[in-house]
Amino acid sequence: MRSTFRSYLAALLFTVVLAVPALATDGYLATGYGVKQQGQGGAGVALPEDSLAAATNPAGMVFVGNRFDFGVSFFRPIRSGAISGNQLPPGYPNVNGSYDANGRKNFFIPELGYNRLIRPRISLSISVYGNGGMNTVFLAPIPLLGTGRAGVNLVQLFVAPTLAFKVSKRNAFGISLNLAYQRFQAEGLQNFASPAYSSDPANVTNRGYDSSVGAGVRVGWLGEVLRNVTLGATFQSKTYMGKFNRYRGLFAEQGGFDIPANFAGGIAVKVHPRATVAFDVERILYGQVKSIANLGSNPALLGAANGPGFGWHDITAYKLGANYKANSALTLRAGYNHSGLPFANTQTFFNLVAPGIVQNHVSAGATWRLRGGKEINFAYFHAFQRTLNGVSSIPPSAGGGNANLRMHQNSAGISFGWRRE
Repeated sequence: MRSTFRSYLAALLFTVVLAVPALATDGYLATGYGVKQQGQGGAGVALPEDSLAAATNPAGMVFVGNRFDFGVSFFRPIRSGAISGNQLPPGYPNVNGSYDANGRKNFFIPELGYNRLIRPRISLSISVYGNGGMNTVFLAPIPLLGTGRAGVNLVQLFVAPTLAFKVSKRNAFGISLNLAYQRFQAEGLQNFASPAYSSDPANVTNRGYDSSVGAGVRVGWLGEVLRNVTLGATFQSKTYMGKFNRYRGLFAEQGGFDIPANFAGGIAVKVHPRATVAFDVERILYGQVKSIANLGSNPALLGAANGPGFGWHDITAYKLGANYKANSALTLRAGYNHSGLPFANTQTFFNLVAPGIVQNHVSAGATWRLRGGKEINFAYFHAFQRTLNGVSSIPPSAGGGNANLRMHQNSAGISFGWRRE
C-alpha cells in the first residue's frame, strides 16, 4: 500500500509541474487552495480539511491525518478591454474601440498533496499547487502597445514541504519551505521596445518564455481556544525569485518579479454538530514588489530600479464559508469571497494585459465519502462581472483618453481524497 502511494505521488507531481497554468481571483492570487476550500469561499486558515491545507496554514496539516489528495479545476476567465477618448494626430490609426482578450480562455489547474503522521503529534507533508498568474491573449493588435497580438502569460508553481507539530492537544504550529517556479511571456508590446521607453529595448517583448526559481517560507498557528471554536493565523514571506533576464527591459529592477508576502487570520465555529462556519481575513502585500507596485506613470525607463509597473497596491480579502454534514456520506459547502481592487482607475492602461479586477465571488461544493477512507470532492465558483473605467489613464503623449477593463470568471473542480487511519 505504501509503495502505491509513492507511485501515485511521483506521477502526479510530475504532471502538476508540467501542467499548472494561470489562475487569478484575489488580485492575481487564488481565492483558496484545494477543491474543498474553493467550495467554501477560500476560507480555511482555521479549518484544515485535506493535504492542500499547508498552502493556507501549515499548522493544519497535523490535524488532517494520513491522506493523499489530487484534483483538477477547470478555470474560465472572460476578459476584455476598450479604449475611448484617444486623440492621436492625423495619420495615426484610430485606436478607439473594444479589444477581446480571450485568445485563450480555458485552463486546467491541477493540485496535489500528501500528508503523513510520523508521530501522533508530528506530521510531514508536501503540497503542490498553482499560485495565481496573469494571462491575456488579445485577438487583435492594440496599436497603442505594439504590433501583433498583445498579451502576457505568467505561471507560478509552489512545491511546499511542510513540518507541523502539536505543542498541546489543541494547539499546533507549522512551517513550510515554499519552493517556487515561475515563467513569463509577453507579446505585442513593441512600442515600448525603444531607448525612449526602456533601459534594455532588446528585452521587452516577444522574447518567448523565460523562467525563474526562488524560495520563501510560510508559518502558521492553529488552536482550539474554546469548545467548538478554533482560531488560526498564518504568514507567508515574500518569495524571492530570480530575475526574468529576457524581460529585464520590461520589469523594474532589471527583470525582478518576486511573489508578494501575505498574512491571514481565521476563525472556525462549529455552530451545530453537523455544521461549521469559517471566516478568514487575508492581506496581500502587492505593494512590496516594485515590478507590480510601481505606478505606470513613473518617469524612469522600463526595467530601471524604479521603472514603471502595474500600479498595484496591497489589498484585503474577506472569505466566508460553511459546510454541513447532510448524512454520513454527504457534506455540502458554500461560500463568499470579497477582495479589494488592486489598482486605481488611473492605472488601467498597463493593466489592459493584467486585468485582475474581479472582487465578488460565490461558491458551492460537496464531498461524497466512499468506502475505505476514500472521497470525491466537487466545487464551483463564480466571480461576478466587474467593469473598471479608466480616468485619464492613457498618457497625453499617446493621445490621452482611457483604457477600460471588464472581467468575470467561472471555475469547476473535482478532487479525489484518500485518508488512511
